[in-house]
Amino acid sequence: MKIVVAHNRYREAQPSGENTIVDVEIAQLAAAGVEVLPFLRSSDEIASMSGPAKALLPISPIYAPRAQRELGRLLDEHRPDVLHLHNPYPLLSPWVVRTAHRYGVPVVQTVHNYRQVCSSGLYFRDGAICQDCRGRVLGVPAIVHRCYRGSRAQSALMATTLAVHRGTWRSVDRFIALTTSIAEHLRDYGIPEQRIVVKPNAIPDPGAPAPLGTGFLFLGRLSPEKGLDLLLEAWRRHPDGALGPLRVAGDGELRPLVEEAAAQRADVTFLGPLDRDGVHAALVASAVVLATSTWHDVLPTVIIEALAAGRPVLGTALGGIPFLVGADTPEPAGWVVPPDPTALADALPAAAADAASRAPAARARYERTFHPEVVTRQLLDIYAETARTAEAGRRSAQ
Repeated sequence: MKIVVAHNRYREAQPSGENTIVDVEIAQLAAAGVEVLPFLRSSDEIASMSGPAKALLPISPIYAPRAQRELGRLLDEHRPDVLHLHNPYPLLSPWVVRTAHRYGVPVVQTVHNYRQVCSSGLYFRDGAICQDCRGRVLGVPAIVHRCYRGSRAQSALMATTLAVHRGTWRSVDRFIALTTSIAEHLRDYGIPEQRIVVKPNAIPDPGAPAPLGTGFLFLGRLSPEKGLDLLLEAWRRHPDGALGPLRVAGDGELRPLVEEAAAQRADVTFLGPLDRDGVHAALVASAVVLATSTWHDVLPTVIIEALAAGRPVLGTALGGIPFLVGADTPEPAGWVVPPDPTALADALPAAAADAASRAPAARARYERTFHPEVVTRQLLDIYAETARTAEAGRRSAQ
């Protein structure tokens, strides 16, 4: 099987779980014997572009001519079975779907966010969930509120891009929804059920879990939508030391909140941004991992990392978090609560007390649902079915 993997990498200055997942998936496919043809661009390329190339950037989300030419040459030379698209913005453009179809190549897209509808991709604005652009042909609220990069002009461009490419997205042969929540988003957008497959991401197996550590770990971007302020408000409702340690790792605009909490309380430790070894050490030291997002978080990789390490997760009942922890299964790998400080504060002592009883379920859920062998097999089946369906369609049209 021969697969083109198309992805516009996010800037390296903004660590991206999506970049990591694409890299891991390429490696897993190659290990499974798939011939992978990476078609990758990076937003870091923009700084070194020529003046004429930069002048064309405003239209590139709608149509990126250079990317289409280069993709056309790749498809013509290699004749792949499937093109697998991740993020197309800004240097690829959704137009790569049309280019692939012009060469008779079916397209699979992994949906990592809500950008079919929402200009920011988050369904989150001004500290709260926002779905004002749902059901609109043109996302005027996104323009009014400067939802894309804080710019009214860039928001207008992105809203226009989404309007122009509604038909493009609806022509994608198969969508990979990372969770059941994303599948619901796609159905709401008008994608037929038969073109949606739920397949989560995988991370490499770190091996047998170490014995549980103590306390809680928050690991992620320190930004409003990740719910750090929600967590700290809930934590302050307990006496210093009553819950064991709270370790916070990451970086972002809310870093001062963590630094202040660590200065005020002996049970709060700020670890700062961590490399892979540091993440592993923080997981081993902890008993429960926190995922307190206040937006419809799609698939926070930290939860899969926690499950792989045999650490149960306490999260909010938003987005893909309930799916990840198996909240509706007989043996959930954690707990979910409303994104409310009282509910979270009430759940913290129970999670601390029950961590050991949920730890085996955490590792078991990773092995059943998020292990590379399981997920790669699913992905290969999706490619094969998509290619068969496209070939059958071509034959019936002849």
